[in-house]
Amino acid sequence: MRLCEIAGKPVGDLHPVCNGISELRFTFGPGYRVYFAQKGLKLMLLLAGGDKSSQSKDIKQAKILLAQLIEEKKW
Repeated sequence: MRLCEIAGKPVGDLHPVCNGISELRFTFGPGYRVYFAQKGLKLMLLLAGGDKSSQSKDIKQAKILLAQLIEEKKW
């Protein structure tokens, strides 16, 4: 896990979830989370987002979307 800063201010932490998908967990609000895939150092693909209550569903949705994009050779 590593800390994440946006515009020089700490906003949360990052950690891998599974199959090339990572989670950015914000340290404010109701436990907001963003799920993404990354290529190289700059290109990120937003796959899903939600809060702690929808975390399991959001991860499943992100896995499905990334698998579809890989299958279609769009990622």
